[in-house]
Amino acid sequence: MRTSHTSAYQEMMINSKLLEVPRGSYQRELNAKRVRKIAAKFDPRLVNPPKVSYRNGRYYVFDGQHTIAVLKLLNGGRDLMIRCIVYTGMTESEEALLFAQQAGEAAKLTPGDKMRAMIYGGDPECMAFLKATESVGLRLDYAQRRGKHRIGCIGTAFEEFKRVGADLYKEALSLIVAAWHGDPESLRAETIQSVTRFIELYRQEYDPRRLVTRLHKTDPLTIYREGRAMGVNMAGYKKYLYQVFCIYNGSSKKKVLPMKF
Repeated sequence: MRTSHTSAYQEMMINSKLLEVPRGSYQRELNAKRVRKIAAKFDPRLVNPPKVSYRNGRYYVFDGQHTIAVLKLLNGGRDLMIRCIVYTGMTESEEALLFAQQAGEAAKLTPGDKMRAMIYGGDPECMAFLKATESVGLRLDYAQRRGKHRIGCIGTAFEEFKRVGADLYKEALSLIVAAWHGDPESLRAETIQSVTRFIELYRQEYDPRRLVTRLHKTDPLTIYREGRAMGVNMAGYKKYLYQVFCIYNGSSKKKVLPMKF
C-alpha cells in the first residue's frame, strides 16, 4: 500500500455491483452513446483502472465510470470483477477535487463537469467565481446549455474572471444583464469576453449608462455575427471587441472613445 498526501491507496479486484457512482453530487451522467463507441474499439491492454474511494464501508467511483460501463457492456451487461485503485481516508470533497483533476480515458471532462466538481469540493477560486456570477442574477449551467439567465460558456467566463478579477467581471456581467435582461443570445462566449475586455480597456473613460442603452438597442446576436463576418481581418477576441467599440460610439461625435486595440 502506498500513500498520496493524506490518502492511502492500493489495487484491488472489486465486483462491479459494489461500485457506486455519486451522480447526485459531483459526478456527471453516464454517456451511453460514448460507452458504445468506446466498446466498439476496446483494447483491454489500454485500460486504466477506475479510481475508487472507500468511505463509510462503500466504494465510490470518482474516476472511471465509463470504463466500468464498457467492461460490463462487453460482459453482456453482467457484473464482473474489475481491477481498481482504491483510496482510503478521503472525504467526499476530496473525491470531488480529484475527480475534477482526472481526465480519464473514457470521457474527457467538459469545463462544466470540472467546474461543478471543483465547486462541490470547495475550491476557493471556483467558489468565488460562482458567487460573483450569481450576484448579478445569473447562474452557471454545468451542462453548458445556454439559456435565460444561464451561462453555458463556463470555460470562457471563468478565464475572464481569473484574468480581470471579481469586481470587473461582475461589472461586465451586470451591464450585459441590464442591457438584455438575461437573453440567452447575450450570454455567448464572444459577448461576455468582448464586453469584459471593453470595460477593462476603457474603465476610466466609458459611460455605463451609454453602453447599456446602446447595447439594449442592438440585437444581442450582432456582436457574434458581425465579428465572425470579419473573418481573418482582425484576430481572435479583437473582432468581437471591435463590435462593442462600434456599438458604444455609434455615429455620434460626442463622448467618442479612441481605438486602443
